[in-house]
Amino acid sequence: MQWTIATFGGFILSLLLVEVGEKPDIGVVQGAFGGLVVAFAQAFVLRERIQNPWLWVFSSFTASVLMITVGIGAVGWIVFTTQVLALRVIYGAILGAIAGFGMGLAHWLAIREHTPLAWQWILVSSVSWALGVAIGSAVGFFLHQFTQLFLGEVMGLAVTWLVVSILTGVNAYRILK
Repeated sequence: MQWTIATFGGFILSLLLVEVGEKPDIGVVQGAFGGLVVAFAQAFVLRERIQNPWLWVFSSFTASVLMITVGIGAVGWIVFTTQVLALRVIYGAILGAIAGFGMGLAHWLAIREHTPLAWQWILVSSVSWALGVAIGSAVGFFLHQFTQLFLGEVMGLAVTWLVVSILTGVNAYRILK
């Protein structure tokens, strides 16, 4: 529960500091800063489970910068421009899986010495982000269509982060116990 609250709360706090937008609108600095806010919240929870929680923060920052730099984008702070629901879900699942894999691999480097199950974090992160982005994109699509407000898309991102924080939270407890 702490992980879920920290991760989702970190995202909510990041909204005060990072502008949500379409892929080209979110730069490296904004995306990396948003990732740092979430990583610090997660590291606070992890401080009792891993010896060097600052490695978690560093790995999150590095993965965020790399993913934005290579063109994947600031997943979790960007919305899709397509108005075709099926494409949003498919793109969301693919982009989420790629971003989750990258973040999971970076986090694995931070936790691999603390548990023999650390390799599972890569899979957990990939699946969690694939499901989260796909579901959140669909919710954002429907809310935007219904309200005609971009706020609907932001609510979709919140759903993304809620799904990701719950799925990763359950598995973080299992992997790091």
